[in-house]
Amino acid sequence: MRILILGAKGNLGGQLVKVFSADEKYEVIDWDKEEIDITDHGLILKKVGDIKPDLIINAAAYNAVDKCEESNAQYEIAKKVNIDGPKFLAEAAFANDAILVHYSTDYVFDGKNKKGYVETDDQNPINRYGKSKFHGEKRIIEMSGAGLKWYLIRVSKLFGPKGESEAAKPNFFDLIFKLSKEKNELEIVSEEKSFFTYTVDLAAATKKIVESNAGFGIYHLTNQGAYTWYSAARDFFKVADIKIKTKSVLASKFPRPAKRPKYSMLLNTKTEPMRELKEALIDYYNNYLK
Repeated sequence: MRILILGAKGNLGGQLVKVFSADEKYEVIDWDKEEIDITDHGLILKKVGDIKPDLIINAAAYNAVDKCEESNAQYEIAKKVNIDGPKFLAEAAFANDAILVHYSTDYVFDGKNKKGYVETDDQNPINRYGKSKFHGEKRIIEMSGAGLKWYLIRVSKLFGPKGESEAAKPNFFDLIFKLSKEKNELEIVSEEKSFFTYTVDLAAATKKIVESNAGFGIYHLTNQGAYTWYSAARDFFKVADIKIKTKSVLASKFPRPAKRPKYSMLLNTKTEPMRELKEALIDYYNNYLK
């Protein structure tokens, strides 16, 4: 089976390449921005048509939430990458009878439901980034009637090993681990309750969904346990045995251009749940940070 992975040098893309390449039944073609521009319609159709993959996994995305909120130019880039890109890939997948896997976000929801959101709940994004991801979802779903085969996987608060790309960003746990060596006390926001997602687990779960021939559609894949930034930090410091003072503060203490959903737990009603966040943190700390 021939698999095309886009965004292959990113934090998630790198883990997808690793997990699929470890299985000899897959021929993995890994492309990043040096090989392809997913906003170039003609180029996408030609290059995908040339290699004729059986499965396309899109891990390429624009996720500079605050930048696109305060800059119209950045928002235009976000729309090209997060809306046009998935649309063009869906067309290429359909033209080559390939399955498309695309990742989206909890930010397609407004965060008003304290109980969280199931796969079929109505979306109502409250920032520009969320709107761009929402419309990217729509472009894929709109092709269902034509016969497109697709998995749309929503995730939240990604963390895991850093990808090879220069654009790959450190995650929340990387940042607080670094700050714990520089400061005696950390102020951490105790709001924005959601689930975290370990990219190592997400890559494995993506492979499992594809191999299980699960029904096409929307899936929520995250590690288990609802956390604010503050509660997640506390668990991380326990796992790492780091003694540091932590202070819970409101999000208003650190104003940001883009609004965030207050509650955005992605409830998984369709597939086997991933492990608890604490177990994932133990794995991440011991294998990548220690």
